[in-house]
Amino acid sequence: MTLVGGSHAAHGATFGRRGGREVVEEYGRAERAVRAVRNAVGVIEMGYGVVVVSGEDRHAVVDDAVTNDVPDADGEGCYALVLDTAGTVDTELFVYTTGERLLLFTPPGRADALVTRLGESGADATVREATTEFGVFGVHGPMATEKVASVLHNAGAPTGAFSFVRGSMGDAGVSVVAGDAPGGEESYEVICAADDAEEVWTTLLSRGNGAAPFGYRTYETLALEAGTPLFASEIRGNRPESVGLTGAAGLPTGDDAHRRLVGIELGGEKGDPLPDPGAAVVDGGESVGRLTRACWSPSRSAAIGFAFVSRDATVTAVRADGVEFPADRASLPFVDGSDRSGRLPSF
Repeated sequence: MTLVGGSHAAHGATFGRRGGREVVEEYGRAERAVRAVRNAVGVIEMGYGVVVVSGEDRHAVVDDAVTNDVPDADGEGCYALVLDTAGTVDTELFVYTTGERLLLFTPPGRADALVTRLGESGADATVREATTEFGVFGVHGPMATEKVASVLHNAGAPTGAFSFVRGSMGDAGVSVVAGDAPGGEESYEVICAADDAEEVWTTLLSRGNGAAPFGYRTYETLALEAGTPLFASEIRGNRPESVGLTGAAGLPTGDDAHRRLVGIELGGEKGDPLPDPGAAVVDGGESVGRLTRACWSPSRSAAIGFAFVSRDATVTAVRADGVEFPADRASLPFVDGSDRSGRLPSF
């Protein structure tokens, strides 16, 4: 369940599930929501899983399991991946260092698996799943900093991706994290106790500078426009070097990926059907890869997508059910906003 479902419903939300978690899909007028974030600021309730690691060996336990170096200092964080024995991504996570514990935020539905993985270390550390204890809200848009500043008390907005400060919003204590612009705009995430979620959501939505609510479909469109790969569609089960995430994940850079994640622009008009994920990407009739997802981009007024293709391959079409959709490779990001994500694929 979302923590503020009544408020979402009052704003006309439709609901869905991501990794077993209930999330808001959209509030209607999807293109209007994208433009609201691109032009001003929007807020979203995130469906992260949460894992808490405490104990003397907490840093060693997490460091041994993830790709990036876990920061030592309170108020710092990082993006990292957990790889399986084949070197493909099992999960992604955001790690935050507090005084006595580490907070790990996972994609929806991945917290339990991470608890199992970390619990196998045998070290002096306590690992527990704590998803229901926290609320997390994203603030995105070129006016995100102004929005946060208008409602955050006892602290200034943090600077530097994944750093955070502690303050208050209304009567609720919060931690505000500087995001890394997954939607191509300035971004923050506001973390609070679950019991304070209603207070924080109301504050973000209607106090101080105004903000528009948006859901996961809009978030996914914004991320695709910004060229940011997502766990469920591009990252899970793939090698970091194929996704172009070695730098963001703290891994050695290399040039040995046989296939790469690239942007593609499809022909057609608004409202035309789009190929589904998994459709073949072709060059002159020969398959050179597969589509991961596609959507209509309100910001670009074109159909865009992500695809894994053979290294240096050209693209002429996407084929689905015997129908070919004209397509070309496109440089990333599709849309330049007020910021760029460190997860933009880099090869």
